[in-house]
Amino acid sequence: MKELTKAEEQVMQILWTLEKGFVKDLIDEMPTPKPAYNTVSTIIRILERKGFVGHKAYGKTHQYYPLILKKEYTRSYMKNFMRNYFSGSFQEMVSFFAKEDHMSLTDLDEMIDDVKRDLENENQKDND
Repeated sequence: MKELTKAEEQVMQILWTLEKGFVKDLIDEMPTPKPAYNTVSTIIRILERKGFVGHKAYGKTHQYYPLILKKEYTRSYMKNFMRNYFSGSFQEMVSFFAKEDHMSLTDLDEMIDDVKRDLENENQKDND
């Protein structure tokens, strides 16, 4: 999966939240100063060519929707991030951020407990 530029990611984040929308809807959700309509329209067409976005036509107007789930993109992005910066090692990445953020052992234990709970919940869902 291709990586998104900052502008493309900003549009996708809004589209993932809205689930569908017209260019005007996307612009309404953007911070001030708002980009020009043509700028957002160009970005959304690029996202369509990349296979991230689809549309439904209403005359000359198009309503856009994501073709890629946010979770799918996040998984792909994080795998590339780990590969590029941490030799593909999740352990190296966690260790780096734990040191950078000066995490205490208590914080790390809480994080491990949260991950265990999440994994147990996912395993339970898979078995249902």
